[in-house]
Amino acid sequence: MTHAAYPALRLRRTRASAWSRDLYRETVLTPSDLIWPLFVTDGMSAREPVGSLPGVERLSVDLLGEAARRARDLGIPCLALFPNTPRELRTDDGREALNPDNLMCRAIKSIKDAAPDIGVLTDVALDPYTAHGHDGLVDEHGYVLNDATMEVLVGQALVQAEAGADIVAPSDMMDGRVGRIRQALEQAGRINVQIMAYSAKYASAFYGPFRDAVGSGGLLKGDKKTYQMDPANAEEALREVALDLAEGADSVMVKPGLPYLDIIRLVKQRFEVPVFAYQVSGEYAMIEAAVAAGVLDRDAAILETLTAFKRAGCSGVLSYHAPRAAELMG
Repeated sequence: MTHAAYPALRLRRTRASAWSRDLYRETVLTPSDLIWPLFVTDGMSAREPVGSLPGVERLSVDLLGEAARRARDLGIPCLALFPNTPRELRTDDGREALNPDNLMCRAIKSIKDAAPDIGVLTDVALDPYTAHGHDGLVDEHGYVLNDATMEVLVGQALVQAEAGADIVAPSDMMDGRVGRIRQALEQAGRINVQIMAYSAKYASAFYGPFRDAVGSGGLLKGDKKTYQMDPANAEEALREVALDLAEGADSVMVKPGLPYLDIIRLVKQRFEVPVFAYQVSGEYAMIEAAVAAGVLDRDAAILETLTAFKRAGCSGVLSYHAPRAAELMG
């Protein structure tokens, strides 16, 4: 292509006024691009601040309706749920994940009762339920077992779907689990329950505050590098995405977000499917720490980072900043 040269072409010309900047904006961020993650705790009227996530609280089930109605009023279409299962219910086999009256299932029902038009996304993994903090079952050597874990994940997804989940999101990184979950949902008649696969979930340093929030941080024995991805790998992420799509995923996830914008772009360009990012707890905490130190404008940083995800190719973003971002856009 040929273009005019300066001074016939002045790229600043279209930036000279606010109306023109709005007109020429290439990437548009709206509240409907957001998913708001909520941490759920046991008890009544409970609000438990998460120390490593300033401004984020665990909410008891009876308070989730208020959050759901707030999301609806802000134009946020979906909530993501993460339970902080009581210690006494955590076992090596994570059996509480299969309890149809567990914290997650009660949370789903509470939201659906309060705001039935809000989508509910549920985490499918065993780390909130295991005594050892891993996403799956482990053998005597501490190795996470793929196929045995998959059987529990299928049951967990079915229990969540029966409770009213709209999207089940396997975040465990076990091979083959998307296909088994899809088959089970079809057989159970839950044909419209979506699967958002955490396809490229990296063994990241940015997860620490999240593990505090769901109560698994102090329990974790070892690390998760045998099942979560090596941060150095990109082609492997594409293979993971291809596998999950072939098995029936409706959308895919890249996690974390900002350190992996290149992966988001690669996935979108290669597969042309809905791609979501999780702006994880460590990313949120860094922004809040910078704001507290007086070196960042909080509102500007929130909108800039979320726009970066959209520009990279995301259909939507899970972000703890979702309510504030929606207020700014409203």
